[in-house]
Amino acid sequence: MSSIAAPVPLGTPRRAWLTDLPLLLVAVVWGGSYLAAKGITTTQTVVAVLVLRFALVLPVLVVAGRHKLRALGAAQWRGAALLGLILSGIFLLETYGVVHTSATNAGLIISLTMILTPLAEAAVTRTRPPRAFLGAAALSVTGVVLLTQGGGFTTPSLGDLLMLLAAVARTVHVLAMSRIKAVRSADSLSLTTVQLGAAVAVFAVIATFPGTGASPWTVALGFGPREWAGLLFLSVLCTLFAFFVQMWAVRRTSPSRVSLLLGTEPLWAAAAGLALAGDRLGLPGLAGAALVLAGTAWGRRAAGQDAG
Repeated sequence: MSSIAAPVPLGTPRRAWLTDLPLLLVAVVWGGSYLAAKGITTTQTVVAVLVLRFALVLPVLVVAGRHKLRALGAAQWRGAALLGLILSGIFLLETYGVVHTSATNAGLIISLTMILTPLAEAAVTRTRPPRAFLGAAALSVTGVVLLTQGGGFTTPSLGDLLMLLAAVARTVHVLAMSRIKAVRSADSLSLTTVQLGAAVAVFAVIATFPGTGASPWTVALGFGPREWAGLLFLSVLCTLFAFFVQMWAVRRTSPSRVSLLLGTEPLWAAAAGLALAGDRLGLPGLAGAALVLAGTAWGRRAAGQDAG
């Protein structure tokens, strides 16, 4: 028992909101990122926008973590750079995907990562997932099928397929991060900085290829206040703010609580798409969205119970 004069730990209900609120805000801005990216990006500006988005925040990360960056070994640099290559593929798939589908669909389909990752991990380690988790996975997949068929049963859009591939790529990234031994001992700031640096390098190289759209400089000059506001939202809030909040929160609460709060991202993506972009799902789409959310929540609980 604690006395009245004893300090209240941050993890108690009385103070937990101090950690939960910033994490929930991260989930909200991540949910809004699909709509923001869709609002400032076209097929011809995807690569340029990605260069601008991460080039804006990379110097801040380098300055903040310069001492720890110098301490990284050669193997850690190579491992983080490899993760950065995978990360570049994720952002390319997500950004091209959101251009070709609704913000609502994008946010809900990408949430399948929470189902795909434990399934892939079980396949790699040759362990059988619990039946509850398999049921949650089936529920989520059924939901995605319904979600992409709001206007009747037709071929899913290119954007839907790209977002599904992005969810697969996110799964590969998580597995690679857990299996590349060199990066396990690297601090989060250094690891993120090297990954984003490698991704920006990939985007910059792609931007020089013919047919990849306007150059980052040309796109930046053509941006008006609305586009710059969207770009700063993606750079400062969805990348910089989100990263530092996660670093701060993971030291003050449990990983499962962080995962639970950040796992509300699809809800905010759907809310932004429906309220601000006028997305219309239809009855099959609404049923699919509900199944995706229910399946991912059930799957997260089932995976957590199995881990415990």
